[in-house]
Amino acid sequence: MVPTGRDRLSAAQRWLLTLSCLAVVLVTASMAALYSALPAIAADTGASQAELTWIVDGYTLALACLVLPGGAIGDRYGRRVVLVVGLVLFSFASAATLLSDSPTWLILARVVTGIGAALVMPSTLSLLTAGVPEDRRGSAVGLWAGVAGVGAILGILGSGVLLENGSWVSIFIGMAVAGAVLAVAACTLPESVDTSRPAMDPLGAVTSALAIGAIVLAAIEVPARGWLDPMVIAAIAIGLSFALAFVVIERRVAHPLLDIGLFADRGFGSGTAIVTVQFLVTFGLFMLIVQYLQLIMGLRPLVSALALAPMGIPMVAISAFAPALAARIGLRIPTFVGLSAIGAGLLMIAHVDAQTSYLDLLVPLLLMSAGIGLCTAPATAAIVDGTPVEKHGVAAAVNDAAREVGAAIGIAIAGSVLAAGYGQRIAPALPNLPEAAREPVGDSLAAALQVAERAGTSGQPLADFAKAAFIHGMQQSALVLGGLTIGVAVLLAVWTPGRRAVRRTTGAVRREAVVEAGSNSATSISERS
Repeated sequence: MVPTGRDRLSAAQRWLLTLSCLAVVLVTASMAALYSALPAIAADTGASQAELTWIVDGYTLALACLVLPGGAIGDRYGRRVVLVVGLVLFSFASAATLLSDSPTWLILARVVTGIGAALVMPSTLSLLTAGVPEDRRGSAVGLWAGVAGVGAILGILGSGVLLENGSWVSIFIGMAVAGAVLAVAACTLPESVDTSRPAMDPLGAVTSALAIGAIVLAAIEVPARGWLDPMVIAAIAIGLSFALAFVVIERRVAHPLLDIGLFADRGFGSGTAIVTVQFLVTFGLFMLIVQYLQLIMGLRPLVSALALAPMGIPMVAISAFAPALAARIGLRIPTFVGLSAIGAGLLMIAHVDAQTSYLDLLVPLLLMSAGIGLCTAPATAAIVDGTPVEKHGVAAAVNDAAREVGAAIGIAIAGSVLAAGYGQRIAPALPNLPEAAREPVGDSLAAALQVAERAGTSGQPLADFAKAAFIHGMQQSALVLGGLTIGVAVLLAVWTPGRRAVRRTTGAVRREAVVEAGSNSATSISERS
């Protein structure tokens, strides 16, 4: 059906949608942009493997810790101003890497960049939901979720293009320029703020940041240390303790950072779970597939990024109409079908080997991307619909926190299973190697290939054996991720609301918002140019 004039977005609303999508792409792309540049960074800066990990994950950790307070700050002080401040901070911190190339300085700059991203990400979605008419909100949120989902692919692709023509420094310059341009453009948006300006919840902000931070820290360290390492166990225990403290605090304060009761809503709760699982398997997959494309298939960083690019097509296309579909038939069917497709794609990837062609690999990748588009955009819409409009900043932050935590846990699961499988298979070859080569060969395929290359033609058997060990670990990791996804699909099919439940929940939220607006006009959202 061709949309009528009433259905179409105005020019100002299309501009808002465009800037929101571009800003969220910048934030999510920055999470994965350095994957391909790590070898060059190590060579130029002398960074250790642990320092390289923190150059990437310092950003993710800061973003995950502060995204929930960032959403609340936007609701209270203005979503546009918080978006602009976040983009400026993101841009300056990215540019700060030009001042020094020491690993410690790079880690610090990435942490500050993550703080800026924590202000940007929830503001993009809350500005969008407040500025778009309700009858068009579903498709707008779907498009936002779709481009957020392909942000990691775009980050890998963009960094690959820059690395083909320059050094790793060009990636940081590109992020700084993009952040500055978007900051200027965002000043043209109308302001959106909760004019009731409820009191902030500092205890809730601190405990939520510590809970998420400790859990993400544990997930970051698992691939290197293992699940039973004392540091990992302590971080998990600390995270769960602060999470419990957060729940207790939020139930008692007058103006909680996050109304815990929202999770009892089946749409809000299941939407949060869906987003978490989707990012868990997506980033777990990227960790596996990027290495497979480069180390097994021998593709350059740019070519490997281009190999992943087709995933974005079904993901964005399906995300655009999936929320409208879920509004008609309920969230349950898209959730089950989408997660099942993701799980099936991962189980297909669990059968790849050294002879697998790119076209054979592309089939499960496209199947997964279609599943992501089908279930993730409706989940984001359910999170937003489950909260009053004046709290959409916090709702957006919950959505974003679920993405970051899911991504960290997915990398932890994929990395730890891959390391265990690789280590088990490569172990018989280690006693036959010089003592200096045993540790690097036992650590990773990339290091094993470097050792084999230095050995010349006599190192080819080692290279083949190490590749077989990596493929075994990758198969095991994909099998675990696929089984986990299908198991979650079955569980959520029971809990996720169908059509009638979605309508009742949406109607209740709308009635609650109307009652609150009628009893206190100060709680309405003001939009000022």
